Parts: sequence; C-alpha cells; structure tokens
Amino acid sequence: MQEEENQEDPCGESIEENEPSKGIWDCFCIPIHWFSMLSREMHWSFVFGVVVVYGISQGLGGALAEVGTKYYMKDVQKVQPSEAQVYKGITSIPWIVKPLWGLLTDVLPVFGYRRRPYFIFAGFLGVIAMLLLSLHESLHLVLALLSLTAGSAGVAIADVTIDACVAQNSISHPSLAADMQSLCAFSSSVGALIGFFISGIFVHLIGPMGVFGLMTIPAGLVVSVGFLLDEPRMHNVSYRQVKQNFVDAGKAMWTTLRSEDVWGPCLYMYLSLALSLDIREGMFYWYTDSKAGPSFSQESVGFIFSISSVGALLGAILYQYALKDYAFRDLLFWTQLIYGLSGMLDLILVLRWNLKFGIPDYFFVVIVESIAQMTNRLKWMPMLVLSSKLCPSGIEGTFFALLMSIDNVGLLSASWGGGFVLHILRITRTRFDNVWLAILIRNVLRITPLWMLFLVPRGDPNSCILPTKSVDSKVAIDTSDAKNVELVSLVHSVDDGK
Repeated sequence: MQEEENQEDPCGESIEENEPSKGIWDCFCIPIHWFSMLSREMHWSFVFGVVVVYGISQGLGGALAEVGTKYYMKDVQKVQPSEAQVYKGITSIPWIVKPLWGLLTDVLPVFGYRRRPYFIFAGFLGVIAMLLLSLHESLHLVLALLSLTAGSAGVAIADVTIDACVAQNSISHPSLAADMQSLCAFSSSVGALIGFFISGIFVHLIGPMGVFGLMTIPAGLVVSVGFLLDEPRMHNVSYRQVKQNFVDAGKAMWTTLRSEDVWGPCLYMYLSLALSLDIREGMFYWYTDSKAGPSFSQESVGFIFSISSVGALLGAILYQYALKDYAFRDLLFWTQLIYGLSGMLDLILVLRWNLKFGIPDYFFVVIVESIAQMTNRLKWMPMLVLSSKLCPSGIEGTFFALLMSIDNVGLLSASWGGGFVLHILRITRTRFDNVWLAILIRNVLRITPLWMLFLVPRGDPNSCILPTKSVDSKVAIDTSDAKNVELVSLVHSVDDGK
C-alpha cells in the first residue's frame, strides 16, 4: 500500500505541475480555435478576405496613411489645423456614398461576376492614387486632395465588397454575426497596431511622400483578392434589367427604412457620432508644438498611436468574450457614458495637470489614447452588429453600405463640426490657448446621445431585429449561387492553368 501511495504521489505532483502549463497553452489556443471555427463554418477564404481588407488595407494601410497624411498636411502643404480637419472630412466623402458602391456590387455584375471586378478596380485605383502622391514633389493642394480622395475611394469600395460578404454570412449564420464583427475588429486592430508602430519610423526615414509609396502594397493585395476570388459566374445576365434592378433595390431599401425598428437605430447612430466632435487635428498640432505642447517627435507619435491601438484590440476582445450577448440599449448606455467621461483626460493633459502629479507627458498620452481607443471600439462594436441585423436579404451589401454611410455622414459632421470649433476658438498652428475649451465642448456633447437611447431596440445580438413582413426584396439578379464568397488558393489557380 505504501508503495502504491508512493507511486501515486509523484503522478499527482506531475499532474499538478502540468496544469499551469496546460492552462497557458489553452489560453494561447483560444484564438486559434476561434479562427478555425470561423473558417470551418464560413470557409477559410472568408476569413482570409476579411484579414486582407480589414487587417492589411484598412488597419495597417490606414494607420500608415493617417500618420503620413497628418505630417503631409502639416509639413508639406503647411495648412492650419482647422483646414486640415476640413480636408480630412473631404477625403472621407467616398465613404459617404458607400450605398452606391454597394448597389453596384449587388445589382450590376461585370462579366458575370458581382464581387471580383470591384476588388480589382478598388486596388488599382488605390495604387494609382498613392503613386501620384509619392512621386510628385510639389503637388498642388487640390490635386493632392483629389489623390487622397481617390485612395480613400479605393479602400471604401473594397470595404463595401467585403461588408457584403459579412452581411450575407450574417444572414446565413445569424448566431455568428457578433463573431464576424469581432473578426473584422480584431483584424483591423492588429493591423493598426503594426501600422502605427512603423508609421513614425517610416515618416522619419522616408518622409510622408515615401509612406504614400508604401501604401501601394496594401492596394496591390486588394487586387490579388479580386483575382483569387472563386465566385460563381452568373450566365445569361440581362443588362437591360439593370435599371429595374436599381429600382427594385431602391424600393426594398425604402421599405426597410420606413420601419421604426430600422430608422430609429439609424438616427441614434448618426447623432451619437455627429455630436462627438472630432478635434484630433488640433490635438496633433498641439502634440508636436515645441512651446505649448510636449513637442513629440515623429517616432513618438507613431509609437503613441501604436500602443493606443492595443486599447482598440482589448476593446474588441472584451466585447467578444464578455459583452457580445448584452442587450444593445444597455451596452450602448454604458459605453457612451464612459466614452464621454474618458474624454476629460485630454483636458487634464492640455492643462498640464499631469505634470503636477509627476506623470510624464508621453506616459499620460499613451494612457489617454488607449482608453479613448478602447471605449470607442466598445461603443462601435454593438452598432456594427446591430447594423448587420438590419440588412434585408438580396440587397445586404447595399443596405449595410447605406447604414455605414449614415455613420460616415456622422463622422463627417463631427470632423467639420470640430474644424468649425477650432476655427471659432482661433486655434492655429502656433496658438493653442483655447484648446481646453474645445475639449470641454466636445466632452459635453458626447454625453447628450444618452437622452436618445430610446431609439435603439431592446433586443440583443441573438434576437431578430429586422421585421420580415416589411421587407420584400425583388432584385432581379439571382443570388442563389452566391451563398458564400470563397477565395481560390493560388496553387489551385496555377494547377487549373496548366
């Protein structure tokens, strides 16, 4: 008996010793199992497409473009912060007309394909626009804005095309709608984390124009997605029906929008974004000012945005594993409240109170930006899930794009409203006396959407929000063959060509 006990004790100790390592390994495998589950349920190609568009094009490429454009406007074009804020809104106009891109992808096939040509066109548009910005040393401001807008249009078209796939899969797999939005957010956050980390270094080494040259790589990858797309070709497509397709799609969209369960959340999403004034260009000029601000270098700005992207990533993870099943109205209440209160940290920074408490500027800015990114992500995620729940079948790409364009109109309103506030308060390239007042006005307006939460339905992501009786899509194009959008591996493409 003693020998048996002695034999059992070591075994028990070895099991206990292995338990911690097993737990760590399980934590490491959780995202791998999650990716595998999504790939199995919706095909690996869907996951790949999301990673390319959201992770590389929007995340990494968007981070490089954001920092590069800030320094391009400040150092090359030498514009005022209020002007830079307005120009930023102009370059976002292609995102406002997203319903047009979505309508084209849904009802106007090119050579029998609904998705592939739009990926290819979007990628080439981005490549040409970025090459023009990177190769022309003294580009006029108007032409620079046109090029930046064209590059933004390329990203927007690719975004609409992949969003159509997300909305389509949200209809066929309703229980995974939140997971798909988490995949998009996770890819975007990781891409932004890497992009911001290297952005400051590249701006310092090759300048903002060199960064625009690097932007041709994400655009080229979008082109490759279009060429690798295994989309069933539709035969006997009558282009004479295109006009009727547009009319039918418009009627279906109008019928859906007339429902109170749809226009109410749309109105709330617009107001919550429009009332959150965007004054980031003014803050950027203050960050880099040597007298009034902390005078951050290019590398420091990139590192700050990179580390703050971890906040967005944590927000996506927190939503996926802890908050995704909560009711929309309850979650939006707390996230909007925290979002408004967290903005007061900017006020502490601008008034230099952090230095009185012995907190260095760099460390405090990282904390402020991380909290802002996390709360903004937590506020944004339920809106995306709710939007995907409102899309009628048959025009899911168009309607999701319409909802996103409403959000982008809100962002444009916030950008131009912030530029107006910066102009009224006379905040310039060298004068920052009233930055604290702009921050205070912004924070007060962030709280006001709480009074309009009654517009948001009480349902949760697992419930059906869209009223089926009010939606009757009669779009002429047959979408039955496009149950899922799949990408063919390059190996298969090569084998077929032999």
